[in-house]
Amino acid sequence: MDKSIYSAAYQRLCALLREIRTEAGLTQVQVAERLDEPQSFVSKYESGERRLDVVELGLVAEALGTTLGVVITQFEATKG
Repeated sequence: MDKSIYSAAYQRLCALLREIRTEAGLTQVQVAERLDEPQSFVSKYESGERRLDVVELGLVAEALGTTLGVVITQFEATKG
């Protein structure tokens, strides 16, 4: 199993998080403010430069106006 942050599965997660953010009508700056983080934090996890742990993923989901469970369900649905 590839544990690289550059794995296809992780890149799928990054793309999903970007999609959820844009569908919510949020900018990276707005999400960063909700997380009390700099905008670069959002940019780095969306580009795959920074890996999120499960706790952070839950906080990101909340900042995006959704839940960790919904994100996981959507992620699982993108498997090919």
